[in-house]
Amino acid sequence: MSITQKQRRHLKSLAHHLKPVVIVGQHGLNQGVLDELRSTFEAHELIKVRLNAEDRATRETMVEHICRETGSNLVQTIGHVGVFYRRDSDKPRIKLPE
Repeated sequence: MSITQKQRRHLKSLAHHLKPVVIVGQHGLNQGVLDELRSTFEAHELIKVRLNAEDRATRETMVEHICRETGSNLVQTIGHVGVFYRRDSDKPRIKLPE
């Protein structure tokens, strides 16, 4: 599912007060972290993830990998923090504007 610019702005405003719920540490994006992300998406549709990587290219690769492996959309990145959205197919909790 792709999100529009209007929906992205709405999600950014909702994510502003959130704290990172998953932190990718020095061991990188391993299977344990991906499993934690999947279980977090079951509880929340919108999450912040702290990506502790040395350089920007590594962070961008991590973001792409997270989106691909979890089926989520990137809302925004600011420094070492990424905001991701994955709509709950059974019962969506966040109403997105058209």
